[in-house]
Amino acid sequence: MPTRLRKVRRQRGSRFHGWGQVGQHRNNGGKGGVGQAGLLKHKWTWTVKYDPDHFGKNGFVSPTRKVIKQWINVGQLDDLASSLNMGKTKKPILDLIEMGYEKLLGQGQVKGTYQIKVASFSESAKNKVEKTGGSLVTATVVEQE
Repeated sequence: MPTRLRKVRRQRGSRFHGWGQVGQHRNNGGKGGVGQAGLLKHKWTWTVKYDPDHFGKNGFVSPTRKVIKQWINVGQLDDLASSLNMGKTKKPILDLIEMGYEKLLGQGQVKGTYQIKVASFSESAKNKVEKTGGSLVTATVVEQE
């Protein structure tokens, strides 16, 4: 029914402004729930009109492989050579790639003389190995599936 006054004017002096008892206009019950509540139920028409792609799956996420690079310090080379019984040869060849290491780092001290085959190395590692009379050979890593 059309009325002469707007709702704001009509509700002046009204205690609860058309919301029944105290508490019926509080919190979230009168609005149909908090946030995304009811999007599949009583707010479905809103969902269809304003957010039609809200539900369902779309596309895919390409799985990223976690590549863990293995490294070793020059201070561990003597222990590695002794565990492989290479201490008897004059200049043993350590194939770090075959052992699963990708990079040689320069922490620690080297006592023995080694010919080392590795994918990459730091400058300090190179200096320490060459100071003892050893040499470094770079090679590529073959990835295993």
